[in-house]
Amino acid sequence: MRVAVLGAGYAGLTLARSLERTLPEAVDLVVVDEQRDHLVQHELHRVVRRPSLADDITVPLTDVLDCEVRRAEVTGLDADDGRATLRTADGEETLEYDVGAVCLGAETAYYDLDGVREYATPLKRLEDAREIRKDFLGLGDGDRVVVGGAGLSGVQVAGELAALADEEAVDVAVVLVEQAAHVAPTFPESFQRAVHDSLLDAGVTVHTGTGVSGADADAIALESGADLAYDQFVWTGGIQGPEALHDERPVVRADLRLGESTFAVGDAARVVDSDGEAVPASASAAIREARVAADNVAALVDHRRDGDDGFEPRLTQYNFDVPGWLVSVGNDAVAKVGPTVLTGRAALALKTTVGAGYLGSVGAIQNATDLVREELNVAVDEADVDADVPDVVDVSEK
Repeated sequence: MRVAVLGAGYAGLTLARSLERTLPEAVDLVVVDEQRDHLVQHELHRVVRRPSLADDITVPLTDVLDCEVRRAEVTGLDADDGRATLRTADGEETLEYDVGAVCLGAETAYYDLDGVREYATPLKRLEDAREIRKDFLGLGDGDRVVVGGAGLSGVQVAGELAALADEEAVDVAVVLVEQAAHVAPTFPESFQRAVHDSLLDAGVTVHTGTGVSGADADAIALESGADLAYDQFVWTGGIQGPEALHDERPVVRADLRLGESTFAVGDAARVVDSDGEAVPASASAAIREARVAADNVAALVDHRRDGDDGFEPRLTQYNFDVPGWLVSVGNDAVAKVGPTVLTGRAALALKTTVGAGYLGSVGAIQNATDLVREELNVAVDEADVDADVPDVVDVSEK
C-alpha cells in the first residue's frame, strides 16, 4: 500500500512527519515536491532586506524526512482513483496511490488584470525576494515602488522595503494600495488599526479603497480611472489554486476529504470547518489541518488494509481556532493575542519565537537557533528550542 503526500509546504511537511510516526511499516510513504527544500514562507519577506536569512528559512527535505522524496511538479490529479500526473526532469509520469493528500499550496492570482503578471514581481519564492531586492537597490531618490495588495504579505514586504530605504539612505516612496477599505481586510478591526499605524510609522503611504485594473511598464491603472506611476511594482493581490486543480481551490468540508482516495490540506483548498465557517488561507490553518489529515489518512489506511468493505471509519473534523495573529512591518511588528494587541519589540520577539518554534517542530533545530540569533541578536542553545509549534502562528498569506 502506498500513501502519497503531494507538496511539502507547511501542510505537506507537517502531515508527512506525522505519518512517518504513525503509519504501519508495511505502508510506503512518498512525498512529492517541485523543490528540494522546504521554505518557511511567512519569513520570506525578510530576505528582501536580509539575504542571509535565506539559509535559515530553507530546510532540505531529505534532512527532515525519512521516507521517499520525489522531486517533481504535480500537474494533474484524479482524487477518486488515486492517481497524480507528475512532470519531472525526464518527462511526464504517473504516480498511483491508495490514500493521498493534496498539499500543493496556492499560487499568486492576477485575476486577468492587463499587464499585472507581465510587469509585477510576486513574492512566492526565494528568487522573487531576491529580484525585489535587486530591483529596489537599483532605484534612486524620487523613485516610487508600489505594492499591490494589503493582505499580510503586502504589509510585510512594504514594511521591509521602507526599512531598506532607510538603511540605504535613499528617498524612495513606498506605496501600498488595497482594494478593500482597510489593510489586513479579513482580520479584526483592532488588528487592522495597529497594522495601519505601524505602516505609517514605517514611512509607507497607504491607499485603501483603491483597486488595480491593469498596468504597463510605467504606471498602474486604478479602478478610479487614475494612473499611478511607478519605478518598481510588487504584486501580492491574492491567491489561486495549483495547476493540478486547474487553478481552482475546491471547497472541502471539515474532514478535508476531496475524493474517495484523497484529502486536501492547506491553501490548495477552501476549507469549511466543523462550525461551517470558512477557514482563512494561512500557515496556522495549514499546520493544524495537517494534524487532522494525519488522523484521517491513518484511519483510511487501516480500514483499507483490513479489507473491510463495510462502512468507512468516522473521520476527525477540523475546527479552526487560532488565538492570535502576527505580522511584521519593517523593524516593528503587530501581534493580536486574544483581545490584546502588542507592537514593538515584544511583538517582534513573539513573531521570531513562532518562526523558530515551527522550525523546531519539523526537526530543523539548527535553522531555528540561527533564526533567533539573526533576528533578535541573542544567543540561544539548541536544547532550548521548543519542538512544538506555539499556539500563535504567523498567518502571512502565501
